[in-house]
Amino acid sequence: MENINAFQDAIKKYGVPTTDIFQTVDLFEKKDIAQVTQCLFALGRTCQTHSDYTGPGLGPKLAVENKREFTEEQIKEGQNVISLQYGTNKGASQAGMSMGKQRMIND
Repeated sequence: MENINAFQDAIKKYGVPTTDIFQTVDLFEKKDIAQVTQCLFALGRTCQTHSDYTGPGLGPKLAVENKREFTEEQIKEGQNVISLQYGTNKGASQAGMSMGKQRMIND
């Protein structure tokens, strides 16, 4: 149990979010192995964000913020859309097609 607690303290200091860290009983009593696995994947994501880590990655890479700054002129240019950019409704359509068997009405 002490080793598990030491591991949890170490990954907290390393930067793993506390929401991804499993409880000690989950591993010690084998209650929630899925949460333990989730914690290991969170550790893998966190390792990829540190520049001193050069090992292989585990799981998907953590997304980084990519803010964009637009001027008022660029925003106004984006609102100018000509009708040709909307597309067309000419082309393949279902006009003239009938679904299923036709109804035969006899008097």
